[in-house]
Amino acid sequence: MEIHTLHYPEKTDSGHDDQQYSLAIGFFDGLHKGHRAVIEEAQKKAKELGIRSAVMTFDPHPSHLFGDGTSKVNYITQFPEKVRLLRAMGIDTLFVVTFDWALASLSPEQFIDIFIKKLGVKHVTAGFDFTFGSKGVGTMEQMAALAKGEYGTTVVEKVTDKEEKVSSSRIRQLLAAGNVEEASTLLGRSFRTIGTVVHGEKRGRLLGFPTANVSPDYKPVLPANGVYAVRFTVEGKTLDGVCNVGVKPTFHDTAKAPVVEVYVLDFDGDLYGKEVVIDWIGHIRAEKKFDSVDALIDQLKKDAQQAKDILSAQR
Repeated sequence: MEIHTLHYPEKTDSGHDDQQYSLAIGFFDGLHKGHRAVIEEAQKKAKELGIRSAVMTFDPHPSHLFGDGTSKVNYITQFPEKVRLLRAMGIDTLFVVTFDWALASLSPEQFIDIFIKKLGVKHVTAGFDFTFGSKGVGTMEQMAALAKGEYGTTVVEKVTDKEEKVSSSRIRQLLAAGNVEEASTLLGRSFRTIGTVVHGEKRGRLLGFPTANVSPDYKPVLPANGVYAVRFTVEGKTLDGVCNVGVKPTFHDTAKAPVVEVYVLDFDGDLYGKEVVIDWIGHIRAEKKFDSVDALIDQLKKDAQQAKDILSAQR
C-alpha cells in the first residue's frame, strides 16, 4: 500500500498524475464496521472501474484545531494500527491529509478541485453524514452536484447495531464506561492499544505480581480505570494477561495520569523497551482503593483467575 501525505498548499499531489482512484473519504477513527462498509464499497467500485482503491483520512483530529484545549479527542485506533488494518483490507493507496487552518478554510469547491479532481479521483464514496470544506458546509449531495461528469459518487447509509448507529462517538462512550466487549463488537475486532514497555514503580514484583508498564503510542483512548482480561502480544507471541489501567489509589492519595500495567500470566522475562500490543477482551472490575496490601494481593489473585476464565471462554 502506497502512503502519501498531503499538506495544503505546499504539497497536494500524490506524485502519480497518471493514476486514477476510487476513493473512500472520512476521518475513520476506529475503522469500525460503519467505516469498513464505506471502504469496502469504494473497493467494489475500484474493481468495477478497473482503477486503484484509495482511502483519504485526516490528521490530526479536527477537535485539535477547533477544540478549547479540553475537548481534544484521543484516537480509538492509533495511526500505525490504522495503516496495518487498511493494508490488510487490500487498499492500494492511503492519502493522509494534514488538518490545519489552511485546509479548514477551503470552500467545498476548492476542496473538490484540489483533493478530488487534481488527484485523479474518478469515484468518491463516503458515509451519509460526511461533510467537508469550511465549517463543514460541504455535503455528499454537493460533492455530486460539483462533479460535472469528472467523477461519480456513492453514499453509504448508516450501519447499525442494536438499532443504534455504529459510530466513533458511541465507541468512545462504551470505552469510557469500561465496556470493552461491546466496543469490540462495534469495531469488528478487539479494541487494541500499542505501546512500549517502560520502567515503573516496580511495586508489582514486591506484591508477587510483576507488571509490564506500557506507555501507549499516539495518545490513544483508554478504557475506564479498572481491571481487564487482555491478550498481550510481544515479538509475535501472544500471551494472556490482566491489565490495570488507573492511578493505583491504594498507594497514591492524589490523582495522577492513568498508568497501564499488565501482569502477564505464566511469563518470566525482560520486556523493557519492547513494543507490545494489548487486546482488551473483558472487563473484570472497577479500580478501587484497598484497606491493606494483603487485601489487594487477595483481590489480584481473584483477578488473575477471572482473567483466565474470560480468556479461556474466548478461545
